Amino acid sequence: MASMTSVLETKDIEKALAECAAGAFNHKTFFVTSGLIKKSDDELAEVFNILDKDQSGYIEVDELKLFLQSFSKSARELNDTETNVFLTAGDSDHDGKIGVDEFKNMVKA
Repeated sequence: MASMTSVLETKDIEKALAECAAGAFNHKTFFVTSGLIKKSDDELAEVFNILDKDQSGYIEVDELKLFLQSFSKSARELNDTETNVFLTAGDSDHDGKIGVDEFKNMVKA
């Protein structure tokens, strides 16, 4: 399986994670700092597939909670508030999960 460092620079990932101290996760800031915002649709699909741990074709709440840990095993889990804000931002069809196109749109928004 691919890793985030095959798409993103390690130093950018570390910087983005450092900005996510407890209770301070902002997906838009994370997308910019990590460099995700500059990636192609194919690269974003690769990142999506890493985040979609059960390969269901969607990022569900339990996978979103572990979002930061997909970038670094030692990163914290998102709290419920952060997870819900993140889900609401990405779930444009309101089905309770984020599909690949929703993910790409959210990153580029």
